[in-house]
Amino acid sequence: MKRFLASALRDEIPRSNTLKHRAKARMARLLVISVALALATAPGVSTAANNGVGNSSPIVQTASGPVQGFVDNGVAEFLGIPYAAPPEGSLRWMPPQPPQPWTQARSATAFANNCAQNQELGYFAGPPSTSEDCLYLNVFTTALANQQGRGHGYPVLVWIHGGGNFDGESADYDGTGLAKAGPTVVVTFDYRLGLLGFFAHPALDTEGHPFGNYGILDQQAVLKWVQQNIAAFGGDPNDVTLGGQSAGDIDTGASVMSPGAAGLFERAIFQSVALLDPFTSPLSLAESRGTAFSVAANCGSGSGAGTAACLRALPVSQILALQGDPNQASPNPAYFTTGLIVDGTVIPMLPTAAWSSGQFNHMPIMNGTTEDEGAFTAMINEVLNGPLTATQYTNNVTATYSGPAGPGGGPPNYPSGTAQAVLDEYPLSNYASPSLAWVAVITDPLSCEARHVNHLLGPKVPVYAYEFDDRNAPSYFPPVSFPTGAYHTADIQFLFPFFHGGPSGIPHPLSPAEQVLADQLKDFWTTFARTGNPNGGTRNDNGFGRNYPWPRYNLKNPLYLSENTPESVPFSEGQFSTEHKCDFWDSVLIY
Repeated sequence: MKRFLASALRDEIPRSNTLKHRAKARMARLLVISVALALATAPGVSTAANNGVGNSSPIVQTASGPVQGFVDNGVAEFLGIPYAAPPEGSLRWMPPQPPQPWTQARSATAFANNCAQNQELGYFAGPPSTSEDCLYLNVFTTALANQQGRGHGYPVLVWIHGGGNFDGESADYDGTGLAKAGPTVVVTFDYRLGLLGFFAHPALDTEGHPFGNYGILDQQAVLKWVQQNIAAFGGDPNDVTLGGQSAGDIDTGASVMSPGAAGLFERAIFQSVALLDPFTSPLSLAESRGTAFSVAANCGSGSGAGTAACLRALPVSQILALQGDPNQASPNPAYFTTGLIVDGTVIPMLPTAAWSSGQFNHMPIMNGTTEDEGAFTAMINEVLNGPLTATQYTNNVTATYSGPAGPGGGPPNYPSGTAQAVLDEYPLSNYASPSLAWVAVITDPLSCEARHVNHLLGPKVPVYAYEFDDRNAPSYFPPVSFPTGAYHTADIQFLFPFFHGGPSGIPHPLSPAEQVLADQLKDFWTTFARTGNPNGGTRNDNGFGRNYPWPRYNLKNPLYLSENTPESVPFSEGQFSTEHKCDFWDSVLIY
């Protein structure tokens, strides 16, 4: 919905140098491995025969050719494996095509390019990218040494990074913790973003191929790669879970309802921001914006092959400039559609229609939010502009709840008086500061939307609902004037160690109690990936401090799991709804 995709979803903080180059010692090991690889793949020199984790540079044969990774702390990592050809030139705004095969062992010891983007979110912008050669994936596995004699491989978790579908990168996500916890084979990847990934235009859409949601098509290409290749890495292609956080959560929902993803995965994880209609754009709106973009790019308003050729010949820098200046707070709304496009094929219908009718790929689903989702946006605002004033709070609410409800300015519109109703429900007198009032106004509708999705899905498929409630989670932001709480993205670092680590690349280690919670969450996530039920962990139900089972969501007695220290405990939907004012939001939101 506009209020979130125009604020919180675009504010996924960028990579940390600490994660991307995890430690000087590790980089030294990689240097040794790279030298060994260069010698191993030189003409006339044989590659390593042993591909187990006992070998420091294991080689795995994929359908496209052999890849050589490295082992770090017991986890074999294969980074930067191409899953599709570079989508540039004539392949721009086309479905992903197979990569060019190779015969010599390919070095897979470093992350590849991140996809073209102006920034990695606001104040914490990382280096922008103009590369379209970015369709690469990464595999983290402990299974190589155990392939022989095992009837089935390990469960597979395919993870979609967040970033509003216009920024972010897989290099921010260290899959080693989840790989060891399951054990699970973890796959992360990069996919087309912004106008290069989500773009509709009559000249392209009539070429006879799937169109519009190119980023989703990339994600489904990864799932197809997994089906074809993951057994060689010790994974089970029949035991695949797709998950993601923020925009990755929304994109996961897109493939749950996409016919093109049927049979490619068996379980789904929605981590913050459940997919509903306002996160999508109708094709007519997306095409009108695509035409406006074409005119602005001097490709004209035509719908023929000449216009398509002109669009594909545009420099990436020009596309990104029209998409939005790096110093802007958001992409250019005249051309850019952050919402998924209901194209009729990749995304066949509105999400509410799919969830309500049952026309989606049925599977177990985990669906949850953080207790203070909106603190993320409020922190970004304060870092950029200083503490929020009372006037700014009123203006923010008024702008958000007047006019279109969709993220890209599309229909439907909020009824007249909605903004005032929100201000009346969240008066500044009830909060210690305007920033905390704004945190509540952003958080509560997102929480209630996730609850609404539980109501729609709960009677049809197994649903496990949760809320991440650790309000003392480490923050990688500079200090701000209000408690940050369990902010949007706070939970990622509990699953992917040292996620971001702060603007200076300084890690923020978890406390001992939080490490226990992190172990619990990894156990939940990987157990769900193995069985479709987060209970019955790899050790036992009481492992990692787990003393309470996670109940399946049931409309007759709806329970959530509160993920918190010292242990995760169930709590009622009534408590959840009261805290987030869901009775009010059910009367306001346009689901």
